[in-house]
Amino acid sequence: MTEFFTGIEHLALARWLKGSFIAYPIVNALHIISIGALLTSVVLMDLRICGAFRSLPQAAFVGLLRHIALAAFAGALVTGSLLFSVKASTYAAMPIFLAKMALILVAGVNFLVFTRVRRATGRGEPAGGTALAVLSILLWTSVLFAGRFIGFL
Repeated sequence: MTEFFTGIEHLALARWLKGSFIAYPIVNALHIISIGALLTSVVLMDLRICGAFRSLPQAAFVGLLRHIALAAFAGALVTGSLLFSVKASTYAAMPIFLAKMALILVAGVNFLVFTRVRRATGRGEPAGGTALAVLSILLWTSVLFAGRFIGFL
């Protein structure tokens, strides 16, 4: 498995990121922007599901924020993959990185459960929606903290 991660580090794009004075900081900044947009949209969407911002129509508000969250997640996925490529062997061996990946997976499953139950019931908010929204906030906040620890370990 070590050869696999070493191979990632030797890809032309990873070598270019390592060698460029400006590319890595730009990708890093774009990753931070994507994470900020993702976490902000998720928290606002989940708070609306929990009953906040009642003056705003839930379907439109949550729908807009869901699109922003998905776009931001895509941006974080691309930029995060690029950042990972520079030190793939190191990151893959870090328990906190693995924890971050596991948290992202659980957050994604939580989102899919919410979406599937909502569609199955035909209602805007399924039974247990508030609990799933609170769990979402906790999971995505934990992803953020795990990511920050990666840079300091």
